[in-house]
Amino acid sequence: MSQEVTAEVELNEQTDDSRASLTALDRCDVCGAQAYIRVELASGDLIFCSHHGNEKKAQLEPVAVSWHDESSKLLAR
Repeated sequence: MSQEVTAEVELNEQTDDSRASLTALDRCDVCGAQAYIRVELASGDLIFCSHHGNEKKAQLEPVAVSWHDESSKLLAR
């Protein structure tokens, strides 16, 4: 593998890692509450609170590239 391709793969992995976790600063696109679900679409990302993510899941899941759900954090203590 060339150095250029290796660097690109490493950059993509870092980008994926930094996008993996949602923070308290990420807000639901519908209501502004803390986001726990990120939906990657071909045209861009949407982020939702658990309520709105579950509400929109049936509509978005068939067209989603990926579905990242951290709503289990709601029950963590």
